[in-house]
Amino acid sequence: MNFKQMTYFIAVAEELHFGRAAERLDMAQPPLSRQIKQIEEDLGAILFNRGRSAISLTQAGEKLLERSKSIIAQLDDTKLEIRRIGQGAEGRLRIGFVGSSTYGIFPNIIKSFRAAYPSVNMNLIPMNNAQLHRQLVSRMIDVAFARPALSDPEFAVKKLLEEDLILALPDTLDTGSRRIADLRRLATHNLILYPEYPRPSYADLVLKACQDAGFEVPMRIFTMDLHTALSLVAIGEGVCIVPASVGSAPRNGIKFLKIEPEIARTALSINYRLDEQGVHVQNFVKIAQSVARKLI
Repeated sequence: MNFKQMTYFIAVAEELHFGRAAERLDMAQPPLSRQIKQIEEDLGAILFNRGRSAISLTQAGEKLLERSKSIIAQLDDTKLEIRRIGQGAEGRLRIGFVGSSTYGIFPNIIKSFRAAYPSVNMNLIPMNNAQLHRQLVSRMIDVAFARPALSDPEFAVKKLLEEDLILALPDTLDTGSRRIADLRRLATHNLILYPEYPRPSYADLVLKACQDAGFEVPMRIFTMDLHTALSLVAIGEGVCIVPASVGSAPRNGIKFLKIEPEIARTALSINYRLDEQGVHVQNFVKIAQSVARKLI
């Protein structure tokens, strides 16, 4: 029993009259009668009690009508759902992001996308750049917020913003009224770097920036991510060089100082596959760029 035969059966079952059902289907009555007979033969059951002046559904016919209507309703719902996914109104979007992005533009982008597409499910997964690269290659995520960017000929990269590097240090350190960090003073403190692996990473960007500024880092502590690094700063284990946006959110036990002269800048980008055809990714990238332009 195919879909067209199902529509024939429903019409006859609802009209309980072959003539009216044929008119409803815009077809002649004899071929409709043959189709119903074929359905009965295929299913091995009589669906209609045929009297001289009227027809009625058998028990098998009643059950088939119930199931057929359910199937048609499910098919209609599926068509609507697929159409809405195709339009970007529903579906799923898997987003990978580096931890430092949560202190800056990233939350505003998520809020804006949620407001525009409330029925799209977003999976938010924190990762380092190496993990973002692997997951995007294997299509386990759809977009990636990386710092500064993911290098791959199969990726599209949209830079959202650039920002300075600043110094995070324990609030127990006496810096007086100074708002500017003196890198020469760092020689007596551990410099907390992240991630520990894989390398090269953001840690190498910081080390190169220090080297280019003429400051060698004698004491180093490596950890896995920004949040752990900040926790170590808060308990007095050392200092950490972080993107300026990290300093926009107050954190117990930490204060932030500008670094002058500027030693380096870091960028935040949104990355996705060049062959990505999903409307959700395209909509998300447009909103991310729009939010970035407004904030800048």
